[in-house]
Amino acid sequence: MTMPVMAGDKSFFDEMFDEAGVPRHPFRSYHRWFADQEPAKLLKKAAEAEDLFRKTGITFAVYGQEDAEERLIPFDIVPRIISASEWTRLSRGIEQRVRAINAFLHDIYHRQEIVRAGRLPEHMVSRNTAFLDRMIGFTPPGGVYSHIIGVDLVRTGPDEFYALEDNARTPSGVSYMLENRETMMSMFPELFSQIKIRQVSDYPKRLRRSLSASAPRKCEGDPVLAVLTPGSFNSAYFEHAFLADQMGAELVEGHDLQIVDGRVAMRTTQGYRPVDVIYRRLDDDYLDPLTFRPDSVLGVPGIMDIYMAGGVTIANAPGSGIADDKAIYSYIPDIVRFYMGEEPLLRNVPTWRCSEPDSLAYVLDNLSELVVKEVHGSGGYGMLVGPAASKRELAAFAAKLKQRPENYIAQPTLALSTVPILTKKGLAPRHVDLRPFVLVSPDRVEITPGGLTRVALKKGSLVVNSSQGGGTKDSWVLED
Repeated sequence: MTMPVMAGDKSFFDEMFDEAGVPRHPFRSYHRWFADQEPAKLLKKAAEAEDLFRKTGITFAVYGQEDAEERLIPFDIVPRIISASEWTRLSRGIEQRVRAINAFLHDIYHRQEIVRAGRLPEHMVSRNTAFLDRMIGFTPPGGVYSHIIGVDLVRTGPDEFYALEDNARTPSGVSYMLENRETMMSMFPELFSQIKIRQVSDYPKRLRRSLSASAPRKCEGDPVLAVLTPGSFNSAYFEHAFLADQMGAELVEGHDLQIVDGRVAMRTTQGYRPVDVIYRRLDDDYLDPLTFRPDSVLGVPGIMDIYMAGGVTIANAPGSGIADDKAIYSYIPDIVRFYMGEEPLLRNVPTWRCSEPDSLAYVLDNLSELVVKEVHGSGGYGMLVGPAASKRELAAFAAKLKQRPENYIAQPTLALSTVPILTKKGLAPRHVDLRPFVLVSPDRVEITPGGLTRVALKKGSLVVNSSQGGGTKDSWVLED
């Protein structure tokens, strides 16, 4: 007995099946295997995966809720499969975009040539809360600002991919990508012997190598790496601990570090030991109470002075969060053209900047058809999905827009592609996005093949964030 396939909405591009219900090329080998499986066995495997995630502790917390207990990341056992040729095209566009972002960050903290050339309004930099005056004139070790970037991609057709967001500050989710793959390999080893899939398990090793390549000039010998976490209460703490363990780095909190003899040093049983590279997983505001928020107990007093003196590398660099800004995102095509001298290979989603009166008027008139986001928002918080909002929600959001228009951008509601999930009734299409993880070092850009596929588990939902009810899938990039 084979699993049935539930009919999808033909207005969306189904990545597994064409209009006639025939498996598309990347999914053909997988579908042949799937058709031979007993439904009860697959559902049992899905339950086993949930148990495995619970035992491993793959959880997250939801902010702003009274019952913000740790929750499991929902995992679907049907993979998202990308052909080798599709990935080659995507990789070129991702690399071009990431190189342009790092060039942009260097420029705005130095000569600001893009502003001088009239390609970016000056106020987009000077009035941006993520822009750090302290970084003006300073070049990070190795010249790298964003060492780890997550580029969120969405698909709307066979050859239609869009970059939806650039996460250039502290992108999360890579631990789920790695655990998803390990889970699939343990449950379905026969699939990985039948289908040639590019590996992702070497990411921690490549992350360590990439960070080490940006060690500061005061580093002597092999760089000492540490992951700086806000602590176990943070929603991504599992990932912080996981990555530190996997790449052989120390997991530290702010109170574990102090300034000793002009270096950042961590407390050990043998005393304090200098740290060369800090992969920080907290925002700029909390990094150094002597430079940013004086009430922060999460950071390290004086770390910015040591950083500016070349005594430590902080990844990603303070001030890199301006590239996360969704208003800056709207200028990325021009940023690519300006620094790379090429047309963008990855398209942006059309974006209205609500700070501009004409754009604001359009957004207010068409609010029920648009997606509106906070310029510094993340995780699906603070956004409005117009088509899914009630009249009361639309009215309340319109009031917020009028009060602080510069805090928002708006985009059309895209017809996101779907990939089936496994349900008790069979396969059912659900909308997905993709977050490839990119490592930038002084001499190379490395893109993990596939990345994290996030899936909206609710029928018809376009919101894939785990904090908003979404789940994840294993992402396969075929070898050929």
